[in-house]
Amino acid sequence: MHASEAGFRHLETAPIDPPGSLLWNPLTAGRDMLRDPLGRLAADWRAYGDVVRLRIGPIAYYGLSHPDHLQHVLQENNRNYVKGPIIARTRILIGDGLFTSEGDFWRRQRRLAQPAFHRQRIGGFGATMTDTAGEMLDAWSGAAATGEAFDLAAEMNRLTLRIVGRTLFSLDLQESAAAVGRALTDALDIVTQRFFTLLPLPLWVPTSPNRRFVRARRALDEAVLRIVGERRGAGRQHGDLLAMLLEARDPDSGEGMTDRQLRDEVMTFVLAGHETTAVALAWTWYLLGRHPEVEQRLRDEVADAVGRRTPTPADLPALRYVRMVVDETLRLYPPVWAFGRQAVADDRIGPFRIRAGAPVNLAVWLTHRHPDFWPDAERFDPERFAPDRAATRHRFAYLPFSGGPRLCIGNEFALLELVLVVTMMAQRYRIAPVDPDRVIEPLVRVTLRPQGGVPVRIRHA
Repeated sequence: MHASEAGFRHLETAPIDPPGSLLWNPLTAGRDMLRDPLGRLAADWRAYGDVVRLRIGPIAYYGLSHPDHLQHVLQENNRNYVKGPIIARTRILIGDGLFTSEGDFWRRQRRLAQPAFHRQRIGGFGATMTDTAGEMLDAWSGAAATGEAFDLAAEMNRLTLRIVGRTLFSLDLQESAAAVGRALTDALDIVTQRFFTLLPLPLWVPTSPNRRFVRARRALDEAVLRIVGERRGAGRQHGDLLAMLLEARDPDSGEGMTDRQLRDEVMTFVLAGHETTAVALAWTWYLLGRHPEVEQRLRDEVADAVGRRTPTPADLPALRYVRMVVDETLRLYPPVWAFGRQAVADDRIGPFRIRAGAPVNLAVWLTHRHPDFWPDAERFDPERFAPDRAATRHRFAYLPFSGGPRLCIGNEFALLELVLVVTMMAQRYRIAPVDPDRVIEPLVRVTLRPQGGVPVRIRHA
């Protein structure tokens, strides 16, 4: 019986441990999980249900996938669940930013940063997004003329890095600070490797990856702290996110962020806003390339809504189908495919005990495919997000940006960027896969990257 069948009814019986007895060798667990983590999640769900208890050596952890259970952890009893030791591994790069911080400190930082991500302020970055996307599309004209193939995923990576640099710093992180872009790539790759290592070596151990990471982090720290220092001493106002963070003041104490706090938030926003949006754009065009009828409907809407002019945030209500395509892509390929938590005290989900101190994996990949909420779940169908269908769906059945109090602060930023960029790409080019029959599998790291990239050829629309 799946755990969801028990729901959250009050039960007089004592809680029991969830099913699941898989025992992994702790020395090889990370390697074994990386072989096919998504397949492993699906197999465990089929074998044990919506609440699973598995072991890696002496460590037991819980896997949850039903929307009721995710709502319980992320919203109803969220104070009992902290980010935990796995997420803490990202602190070597992003410090105590919004992604990793906890408790009162997190609440203060969230309160300080929230005004910078108000919908009206985010809308003000629309022109920066479209200007940057326009430059990329102009540069594609040669490939359109010659039919030369290129990797769309790599192009999206460069684009989102430039957009986050311009909106956050008013700098082009690809052109004006190429070293920063390289350092970001190196640092993120190594953090990803450590994420899937059961016992990562301390940074002071002089391995080649550790030395590379320390160099990359030093370059990033120097660049960010230099920019923060220059901004504090300058009288000129900037209209970017960093300026808003510098101006933010705690309503109770009147204090702003220290340089170190600013550094940690900047690194969080750069990495979250760059990597996740890039992979979402790549998957969007992979799916459109495999579903020409969906692509044509999207193109028809773009032609009717904006024609050949540059789209703006004001056009978003008219670009409803573009947004539906984006949402369905984020369902099938959520950039962050699982959320990690750790139980502070004993808890109960249906008849099952969640033990204090245990890691809890919220398997969004499975939630987005749960048959109770997503019929024929592997099919790409943007109509799932038609307003009438979306309105009746469980709020925690679709969580590309998490949920509850720790809903991603940059979700509106990401969605605006995704819709505007997809719209502009559809206006300018026909984008076709080099091999229409090739199935691209996810490369599972911290995010779900398209394995081997997304090779395409383009022609002018």
